[in-house]
Amino acid sequence: MATPLQRFEEDWRAFERRHVWHPYASMSHPLPAEPVVRAAGARLRLENGTELIDGMASWWCVIHGYNHPALNAAAREQLEQMSHVMFGGLTHRPAARLAALLLELAPPGLEHVFFSDSGSVSVEVAIKMALQYWHARGLPGKQRLLAVRGGYHGDTFGAMSVCDPIGGMHHMFRHVLPQHFFAPRPECSGGADFDPADAAAIGAILADHHDEIAALVIEPIVQGAGGMHIYCPGYLKRLRDLCDAHGVLLVLDEIATGFGRTGTMFACEHAGVAPDIMCVGKALTGGYMSLAATLCTREVAEGISGAAPGAFMHGPTFMANPLACAVAGASIDLLRQGDWRQRVAGIEVQIASGLAPCRALPGVSDVRSLGALGVVELDRDVDPAWMQQEFVRRGVWVRPFRNLVYIMPPYVISGEELDRLTTAIAEVVEAFAAR
Repeated sequence: MATPLQRFEEDWRAFERRHVWHPYASMSHPLPAEPVVRAAGARLRLENGTELIDGMASWWCVIHGYNHPALNAAAREQLEQMSHVMFGGLTHRPAARLAALLLELAPPGLEHVFFSDSGSVSVEVAIKMALQYWHARGLPGKQRLLAVRGGYHGDTFGAMSVCDPIGGMHHMFRHVLPQHFFAPRPECSGGADFDPADAAAIGAILADHHDEIAALVIEPIVQGAGGMHIYCPGYLKRLRDLCDAHGVLLVLDEIATGFGRTGTMFACEHAGVAPDIMCVGKALTGGYMSLAATLCTREVAEGISGAAPGAFMHGPTFMANPLACAVAGASIDLLRQGDWRQRVAGIEVQIASGLAPCRALPGVSDVRSLGALGVVELDRDVDPAWMQQEFVRRGVWVRPFRNLVYIMPPYVISGEELDRLTTAIAEVVEAFAAR
């Protein structure tokens, strides 16, 4: 009998289909997975030579495109020094420089940076910071969280506990997760004026339960994988005021929205709001490797550090990985020195124009966009396998989920490439409605 390695060498694709488990997928009935052999700019090259225009930026993180020479150079230079060293008791320049760059860009008041290795873990860190802060302040009863329906914050258990407990991807775990408070998602759309009544429910929860609530956790302006809902900045500003009034920390999850995706460096800038704790990840390294960070105010850091046990109780093995920190620093340098604002503004205009014809298609319930993000919402769930094949047949990479067909392309995408993406979406959505 052939060994696994022998079977891999005989036919690696057959081996992969049989043994490698993909995200949100079945091993019994796996979705098709396209074999990529090279990527450059906004394009992926498949094993058979087909090129696909990437509308997903590899789950929204490859903002500068693939195979960028500046990021490649940063990785090579750091590899020659050291690829990793533990952060417990040791430190290094790439982590310190990255922290300085993050604090240069961050909303005012954020002064401390805790590194981790994924967005989900950065949310776990934020939750632990909030709980430990109140414990240190002599208020251990503040152990619960407040979140908004329609939100998504990651796949680990703490992060899952603040995802939508009914309509989210993790609803089957809700009975074993900590039970937190949830308010209705904001109804105001991105371009609408804020109606104070929209925040009445969340205000009532804070008024009644602020002595139990450690923090309010929310994605600013755009709810990502929970439904790609875009809400008005006035709502976020109201949440900041409510948290201040009721003595609750505000945690902003900028993992999907940070580093320019919505047209500002961080989405909270649309509302002129600064959080007590902020999570970043995804585009932090330009998509080269996994790295995340949780930023907090001096008050939070000193509160945690000034009481027993005198330290923040968390420490990932790959925290502040030097290789990832060096590439992240180079990625931020590209943002600081480049024309990303103009690029994203142009992408926003073209996405809105390119997806506008979808409004007239049967089965489409909404079309919305902000920055380098565009969404076509259908009135029924899509067939992911069928749609994926149709998109590949048209030479583009779009991965729909639930009832949403969306794009978050790299900022380096050309006008012609973006036009092919939006045209393909209209064609595939129309074909799907006719099935």
